[in-house]
Amino acid sequence: MKKMSIKAVAETLKISTATVSYILNGKAKEKRISEELTKRVLAYVEENNFKPNHLAKSLRTGKTNVIGLIVEDIADPFFASVAGNIENIAYENGYKIIYSSTKNNPVKAKELINTFRERNVDGYIITPTEGIESDITQLINSGLPVVLFDRNCTDIDVSYVGMDNFDSAYKAVKHLISNDYKNIALITLDSSQAQMIDRLLGYEKAVYEKRIPSIVKKFEYSSAKVNNITEEIGQFLIENPSVDAIFFATNYLAISGIELLNRKRIKIGKDIGIMVFDDNDLFRIHQPSISAIAQPISEMSKQLINTLLVHMENSDKYDAKQYIMPASIILRDSSSKEEVA
Repeated sequence: MKKMSIKAVAETLKISTATVSYILNGKAKEKRISEELTKRVLAYVEENNFKPNHLAKSLRTGKTNVIGLIVEDIADPFFASVAGNIENIAYENGYKIIYSSTKNNPVKAKELINTFRERNVDGYIITPTEGIESDITQLINSGLPVVLFDRNCTDIDVSYVGMDNFDSAYKAVKHLISNDYKNIALITLDSSQAQMIDRLLGYEKAVYEKRIPSIVKKFEYSSAKVNNITEEIGQFLIENPSVDAIFFATNYLAISGIELLNRKRIKIGKDIGIMVFDDNDLFRIHQPSISAIAQPISEMSKQLINTLLVHMENSDKYDAKQYIMPASIILRDSSSKEEVA
């Protein structure tokens, strides 16, 4: 069957395209179109399975009722949970969500922003990679609503929803120190992104205050996320035999580290304490269970979508807002030297 258009419906029923458009957009009564004609048009389009062209509609109204969500990795449990919560709230407000992952690749991030612009999405929620500040600035300068999350671009006047990475890391390391760990290593990413720097600085402050050594191992994102880095972590521990606790700056770094410790039959907690930034179901069910910083996913998700909705309702003026939310530290077996029975 040939694709039907509003014009084809109008020609078949011998009425104007404007009349068909008003009826399909629920404006029949407002435009004083008879109930009989309204029923005839609706019956015809239902019989022929007609669906209006959404791009054409967006050009007429200036809205698509679609929000673009760009994250690091939609398969990651943290981003997947945030996306699910955002989608539910957005749907309640009449919006759909399109997801995409950058894999922390600036080239892909730029391409995704351009693709979403071509699709005329109404607003953007973005977890930025390094090097896309100019692209975000262009969106804002074009009058397009943008909210960043998880990581901020501090050089741009842009709305941001995230958590207090510095304070959370500081408190987590302080907890390890209070449990008599004296040589605490940080395993992190070699990154200039604000959230990773804050986690490093929180760690550095905690160990400096107690005058204990700073022991830091950094991995490139690509190798840490894609490759098995257990051997590299093992080599790091061989080179630093005094290490008696590890603070992992991401959960995927921690999973590689826990795999190594289990393989080497090193007792987590008793021999080496563990604390992880960003909780994961695995940490709850692992024996011994793993202490972790839990991000406020539900609260962040609500604030994200509500902030974007406010921007979309006030598109004539972009008033940037910053929302920093506290995390919670979930204390489990891995951050205590007491051996689990």
